[in-house]
Amino acid sequence: MDLPKFLLGDNTDHPESIFIVHTEYPRFIINLENDEVEWFEDFVQEDEKELEGEAETLIQMATDFYDREVSRYEE
Repeated sequence: MDLPKFLLGDNTDHPESIFIVHTEYPRFIINLENDEVEWFEDFVQEDEKELEGEAETLIQMATDFYDREVSRYEE
């Protein structure tokens, strides 16, 4: 299966939350309501330094994806 890089998700148990799922390494879910991130990877200490730099970019990409998707609904 060919998955998109980002998926938009919601859940009726969390009606105020908007979730973006990043499906590629490093996989994570971000809750745009509070910017909480849940990583699906286990990182070794050496990876954490690289991840810090990459995480900011990936989170911005996730936010941009959400903005793009919402703008498409409004059209």
